[in-house]
Amino acid sequence: MSAFFVRSFLGGASPIQDSTKRVRVNRQIRISPLRVIAPDGSQLGILDLETALAQAEAQGLDLVEVAPTARPPVVRIMDYGKFKFEQAKMARQAKKKQHVIHLKEVKYRPGIDDHDFDTKTRHARRFLEEGNKVKVTMMFRGRQVAHPELGKEVLDRVSSELADIGKIEADAKLEGKNMTMILAPK
Repeated sequence: MSAFFVRSFLGGASPIQDSTKRVRVNRQIRISPLRVIAPDGSQLGILDLETALAQAEAQGLDLVEVAPTARPPVVRIMDYGKFKFEQAKMARQAKKKQHVIHLKEVKYRPGIDDHDFDTKTRHARRFLEEGNKVKVTMMFRGRQVAHPELGKEVLDRVSSELADIGKIEADAKLEGKNMTMILAPK
């Protein structure tokens, strides 16, 4: 049995790196002297590691490395648990506010009837209003491939119907038995 398998099976550290930045706290900090910042934001000056740790413990707080690459490294006296909670809270807020653009697909046929055309175009309009891209696919069956201009006419009609809300991102091109065009919201 490999060491990796045993480690990962038993819940040990895996070789995959965590994307979050590692922050050294209290005894994990090794370099001395340090530039120390008080909890209120004022500078306490350049102190050795033991003095800085003693001041943090006296206030019941942690010594957190905020700028490890600076010379001397910058540390701050703060409540590390509260700091981590605030960071997680901000990350959740940012994730909630972001909008992922999806690619939605609407499929047409060359001989589509007006009512079906209107229904499918209404769906495409709704997708564009939601901020998503729309892939308009013209499906050819059998000998319909011999007349791609009929499918192109339908795709042009779709783009003209949706011109007020969307723009053509990728023009219509024939790939096998399908002709595709991508519309993006304006």
